[in-house]
Amino acid sequence: MTRFGLNGATTGEHVDIETDIRVAGEAGYQAVELRDTKIERYLGSGGTLPALRGRLRDAGVEVLSINALEDSTLRTGARLEEILARCRVFCEWARALDASYVVAVPSFLAPGEAGSSGAMDAGMRSQTVAALVAMAGVAKTFGVKVGFEFLGFRTCSVNTLRAARDILDEVGDPAVGLVIDTFHFYAGGSRLEDLDGLDAARVFVVHVDDAEPGDPAGLGDSHRLLPGEGVIPLKAMITRLEEAGYRGTYSLELFRPEYWAWPPAEIARRGLDSMVRLFT
Repeated sequence: MTRFGLNGATTGEHVDIETDIRVAGEAGYQAVELRDTKIERYLGSGGTLPALRGRLRDAGVEVLSINALEDSTLRTGARLEEILARCRVFCEWARALDASYVVAVPSFLAPGEAGSSGAMDAGMRSQTVAALVAMAGVAKTFGVKVGFEFLGFRTCSVNTLRAARDILDEVGDPAVGLVIDTFHFYAGGSRLEDLDGLDAARVFVVHVDDAEPGDPAGLGDSHRLLPGEGVIPLKAMITRLEEAGYRGTYSLELFRPEYWAWPPAEIARRGLDSMVRLFT
């Protein structure tokens, strides 16, 4: 049976984590991806991780991932230590909540910095690999893995599936795998052929979302749409992933402000319906 997840970005930052869990269970999702900011607010208001486990158990959903470790890769020295400390916190949460993954996203480039066209220079590549190896070292002590999610924006240091696959080849650690977001795949100019030969064991999570028409390079998070309502060839992507052997979770991740104004239960329900239709 296909597994579906709800990412907390879909309901919006104003919606608390307990509501995310409740509406996910009521709608029929099997998993949730928990946003770090929502966990922090929950814990800061007196909540506890054991109590959150109880909420998950009552709702009948599992935690797929904790996300996201932002600006995580182009770091050295003290700045690398900062992200490793943050990774350690994420992994503590993941272990307490039985989550399999923490999600890390690449650093963005400064204006005019070499590589802004999408090609990494050797120094950036080396830093990215070293940061992922270091994060994996932290994660493995907690029995957790790192999901590396490339972002399709032109100013992101890793913005295509091909670049992300090449980096994972160099990392060479099964504790680091891919998070493939269909919006970022499309916006960054990745091609369906880039999915060919993909080792499904290296794909930890697939984020599902659609996009408005227009120049893909000009798209932003606010242009995301419910699956099936935009121009991304989602069925073709899913077919390739399934043929490669992917049997993991397909998780809805929408950052569209228009949807944040909807009742959380409505966006959760409509989102799941839209994903289910992709498999029929």
